[in-house]
Parts: sequence; C-alpha cells; structure tokens
Amino acid sequence: MKTLRILLLSLGLFFLPPGAQARVAVLVHGYLSDAGTWEYSGVNAMLRQAGWQQAGHLGISPTGFIDQPLSHQDSDRLFYTVNLPSLAPAPVQAGWLKSALERISARHPDEEITIVGHSAGGVVARLTLVQYDAGKVSRLITIAAPHLGTDKAIRALDAVDNGGMFGMIKEWIVREEIGDRLYNTLEVSRGILFNLVPPAPGTLLFWLNMQPHPDIEYVSVIRSGGYVIAGDLVVPPFSQDMNQVPALRGKSKVYITVQGHELTPNDGRLLAEIL
Repeated sequence: MKTLRILLLSLGLFFLPPGAQARVAVLVHGYLSDAGTWEYSGVNAMLRQAGWQQAGHLGISPTGFIDQPLSHQDSDRLFYTVNLPSLAPAPVQAGWLKSALERISARHPDEEITIVGHSAGGVVARLTLVQYDAGKVSRLITIAAPHLGTDKAIRALDAVDNGGMFGMIKEWIVREEIGDRLYNTLEVSRGILFNLVPPAPGTLLFWLNMQPHPDIEYVSVIRSGGYVIAGDLVVPPFSQDMNQVPALRGKSKVYITVQGHELTPNDGRLLAEIL
C-alpha cells in the first residue's frame, strides 16, 4: 500500500479523489513585469488564503522553455504563473503563452482553464485565444487591460522617435529627462508599445478587435477612481472593458475596483470570488 501511495504521488495522481476535477487558473503578467508581480503584489497570498495552491511556473530562458511543477496536496483549486518576454511584440508573447497552455492542458486533460491577464497580459491572452483557438480555456479574466489601447503607448513611442533633423537633440533631451535605462527599455520594446496604441487601420488592436473570438466566458476587471485614489493613470477605464471590443459587445461581465493600475491584494480577493 505504501509503495502504491508513493507511485501515485510521483505521478501526480494522488492529490484529487477519483473523478474530481480541479479548477485551473493561469496568471499572465503585463508589460515591464514578470511572473513575480503576482507574488509580491499579494495576489497569490489572497488566492492561497481562499484555498488555491500554486501548481507550477512556466517561462523562457536562453536555453528554451522552463517548466517548474510545484508540489500541491488535496486541492481542487490550482494556479500557474507564466513568465513571458514582456518587452517582445504581442504575437511573440502569444506564441510562448500558447506553449505554456499546451503543457498545462496536457497536465490537466480533463480540466477547463481560466486565464487571468493583467494589463498588456490581458491583450496577449486574448490574442493567443484568437490566433490559436481556446483549446481547454473556458474563461478569460482581464485586469486593467488596454483592449482599446492607451495613449501612454503613443507617448512612449514618440519619446524614442529620434528621426528627423533634430532627432539627436531630441534623444539627448529625453535621455536627460527619463534616464538612459528607461530610454533603452522603451527603445527595445517598440513592438509591444505599437501593439498597445489605440485601434486604427494597420494596428494590432484594430485587427484583433474585429476578429471572431472563442465562445467562452469573458470578465473585465476595470479600474475606477475615488475620492482619494485617482484611479488608473495608465489605461483609461473604457479601454479596459471588453464590451467595448466590437467582436465582444455585450459578452463580458464587468467588475469595477477603485484603485490604480498596479495589482494589489484586493485583486487576489476579487479573483478568488470570481474563480
């Protein structure tokens, strides 16, 4: 009996009773971020408090894909974090997310998956579903995601546009103002920034927002301001609502939170309620 128990544990089959199904969530970070944001923001702590356990972490490295399963016991609520190259164009990130979802689906062949995407991660997740089909994904939850773009992306692209007669002078002025490190970061992330500008012919969001979307559940978590908190200064609230996407009008549930753009423990509490 002891030998059988060890064998079942090694195969990952002992954690759930026969016939039980787990709820599986995949957390996708945004631009200038990584998978750690879910941990240090307090979101993961709130999920654990609600009975969720982290089952693994997936990402990329110079040598290829990283797949780190984590031990978990007796839980029907599991979540994974995914580390994407956040400075890369959205289609590149979508390709990596597709690979991560395939691995998670293979690990949980009988379970449906919920993707949770924060900020640009919500756009990357939606692009993944449109480009590669939903597969096992039955729900998409986005938090403060720029589905209709953000003018901050336009401003960032303008800041590193050093073309023209006075381009070198402009570059020097901008570098002096924001620093070499941020300037270089914006410069190498032009692709994803262009992917996040408001929809117009020739942009990713113009194309994406007109495409047929999978028939799954959509949830938009929208930031709003209050008497003390100004609200989201990065992505305007209307852009965060998937009901404003032409292909998804009337299909998204909406939750409004009074806070800024960044993740907080309140997001973990809300996610536990939604999930």
